[in-house]
Amino acid sequence: METLLAWEKSRAPLDLALETMIAGAGLDDPRDRQFVMALVHGVVRWQGYLDAIIQKFSSHPLRKMKPLTLVALRIGLFQLIFLDRVPESAAINETIQGLKSARQPKWLTGFVNGILRAMVRQRADLPAPDEAAAVLSHPAWLVARWAALFGPERARRICWINNVLPVLVVRVNSRLISVDEGITLLRENGLDCERGFFAREAVRINNFQGVVTGLPGYGQGFFAVQDEAAQLVTQLLAPFANAGYLDGCAGLGGKTLHLAQLLPKGARVVAVEPNLKRQALLQDNLQRLGGVEIEIHGETLQEFAGQRQGGFAGVLIDAPCSGLGVIRRQPDIRWQRTLAALQGYQARQRELLGAAAGLLEPDGVLVYATCSIDPRENEEVIAAFMQEHPEFSITPAQEYLPEAARGFCDGKGFFKTTPEQGLDGFFAARLQKRT
Repeated sequence: METLLAWEKSRAPLDLALETMIAGAGLDDPRDRQFVMALVHGVVRWQGYLDAIIQKFSSHPLRKMKPLTLVALRIGLFQLIFLDRVPESAAINETIQGLKSARQPKWLTGFVNGILRAMVRQRADLPAPDEAAAVLSHPAWLVARWAALFGPERARRICWINNVLPVLVVRVNSRLISVDEGITLLRENGLDCERGFFAREAVRINNFQGVVTGLPGYGQGFFAVQDEAAQLVTQLLAPFANAGYLDGCAGLGGKTLHLAQLLPKGARVVAVEPNLKRQALLQDNLQRLGGVEIEIHGETLQEFAGQRQGGFAGVLIDAPCSGLGVIRRQPDIRWQRTLAALQGYQARQRELLGAAAGLLEPDGVLVYATCSIDPRENEEVIAAFMQEHPEFSITPAQEYLPEAARGFCDGKGFFKTTPEQGLDGFFAARLQKRT
């Protein structure tokens, strides 16, 4: 309850609110942590559907409920519908006990208790998730936009997939172990895993529901959590040479470290990340994954570009974006974005691409990527960039991907994935600077 209230109030990323709350809660048993994570993510993922049912049983409008009351109803109802291993009595009683612990008045705990028990009595008549209009559990503007872009049926399919917990995918750190060795280690520890379907260093872990840091080999730097689509993006900087490469939007360093892993020894890797917290996490990841030598610069890409001209054989711009392609992994994104915000993302993305253009050597490669499936952040950004920078040309992305992944490229040579393919939704364009 406290985690969901903190998230609703701050609208910070859900995982940050969850991490902060768990750290101070003294949950020593990993099963307790897993249960909290399952409740929080599940409630946020199915919020639209849960609210539709709550409104059906409550004469009091949701918008007039106290935030704690609504959160309690969502948590109780989520357990009743989705968690078969939680007895109905436990789901109701623990929800009420949570309200009592928060010193809520008796009339309010009685109100919540009555609604949850009414739901249990009429459980057989509740609309099933795949029958209810609220199954989409996405904001109306987003459903409407996807319906206009992809058609109603495909939009509905993407929404449904976003509500299903995805498989955990890791990238094997081939500097330390092979993919086969990584799979053997995971299987020896009772994990059901297999090679990725598309990316060479990917491993899919099918039955893992714990904390990622508890993965065998994680602490030794054998694995980094990264979806196959994200792994494929980095490969578009190929062919790799003993030269200088730049990650202009490094973040926590997932693609930066993958790039360093792919490059020959002696190649120079530079990462630009102005956010101090992300810099610190990037440093931690560097140390955990084997101390790869990467130059980290703390200024913005625009400031970095203003001090230099050319010099890089490859530049990656994994641009800040809406994140609409990774909703299945970050369910809170759907409730935090607006249609108006998409235009704001585009302005920043175009600015970053413009700054990157001057950092390339002749014949250098510029890869632009987002974890969005919206053309406003993707094709429209590239079209505007190409008009402003005629010295660049689009090169077909499929020529630089493993054979199994080449089908993700369209007729213009853009790399495009969606959750329908079992991948995060990514877009990437490979641009080459003419001599």
